[in-house]
Amino acid sequence: MPKWQDNYFGQSAQGCKETVWLILFIIVPIFFANALALPALYFFLIICVLVQLGFAVYYFIPFIKYQPPTAKNFTPPVSVIIAAHNELNNLQRFLPNILQQRYPNFEVIVVDDRSTDGSAAYLKTLGQQFVHFRYVLIRNAVNTESFKKNALAQGIAAAANNILLFTDADCMPLCDSWITNMVAGFDNEFSMVVGFSPYIKKAGFLNHLIRFETLFTAIQYLSFSAKGDSYMGVGRNLAYTKACFFQINGFNSHINTLGGDDDLFVQEAARQYKVNIAISKESQTASIPKNTYQEWIIQKRRHLQVGRQYKLPDKLRIGVFMLSNIFFYLTLIFLLFVSDNFFPLSIIYTLRGIVVYIVYVLIARKLKEPLSVFLLPVLDLVYFLQYLVLGASVLIFKKVRWK
Repeated sequence: MPKWQDNYFGQSAQGCKETVWLILFIIVPIFFANALALPALYFFLIICVLVQLGFAVYYFIPFIKYQPPTAKNFTPPVSVIIAAHNELNNLQRFLPNILQQRYPNFEVIVVDDRSTDGSAAYLKTLGQQFVHFRYVLIRNAVNTESFKKNALAQGIAAAANNILLFTDADCMPLCDSWITNMVAGFDNEFSMVVGFSPYIKKAGFLNHLIRFETLFTAIQYLSFSAKGDSYMGVGRNLAYTKACFFQINGFNSHINTLGGDDDLFVQEAARQYKVNIAISKESQTASIPKNTYQEWIIQKRRHLQVGRQYKLPDKLRIGVFMLSNIFFYLTLIFLLFVSDNFFPLSIIYTLRGIVVYIVYVLIARKLKEPLSVFLLPVLDLVYFLQYLVLGASVLIFKKVRWK
């Protein structure tokens, strides 16, 4: 990802504060209130499972068999745009793969946003080697909260073509027909194509968690888009037309919001334009994952901060699903401590797991994304509990900024 990152100072102290607030305002009230009505808790647990099964039946299971519309023999001119800030190493590593794509008519534009690591000299060299490569230099900071949006807007203004394809400096297409497969989602009806961008597989539990979170998020936004309820995409693999960008006035409605150049833009555009999805392995880009839990937490807090500006229908749809999972685990854990009858809990947990985990595995196979079946129950539990903590931290400690 580009290195516009928020400075989350005092990580250890802040984490202690978050834990205290979480215990005082969420967990303790739930424990005291629910202790008065154990039968109601079992009923609530079942309700949470039914909500998840409802989402699975309506959104996720149909997506397993869904095939996105494609336009055959459709090769319009394309502008690939990358915004980069001090990304010299990643540009040297990944940019040649994009420049060497097999596509009849495309240009690559890199917007060098105030870099001080020698990126400009490297981009100048590439400009002399490839006739379809151009770069834009931003020397001075602008009066905006989101430098990335400013960089992307300048890249879009410089683009010669109507179809714009976006990725990040630390991303690599998984094949040399990436442009072809993303652009195939455009035709006379669609003005935007949302793609999938998994993270590179590495050793360690953190990498499993990052890739699970990425897959879980993709399951939602891809299956929702397939049902006509598009609410986000990822800037690592996203395409739309220049006409669409200017028709909705670009990023103007959220120009002073940190992030949102992908999800907030998609939400606004989806109200006027049809959104397609690209799910084949050939349409994907792979990204470098964070190496430490602290780096990943910073990234996730930034994403959740942007989520506060989602439209109400999207908040409700996503919120109901996420809360059904979070409260499922909170209620289950509480009942494990206070109940002496574990049999109904095991039945509920098993039935929920059979459906939910099978859906996850089948969609992972559809996207050709490796998923550890052995670790799946642990990843599912850890993800939703840390999502609760992060959500509480964003509500309580709202200060989030880029470097």
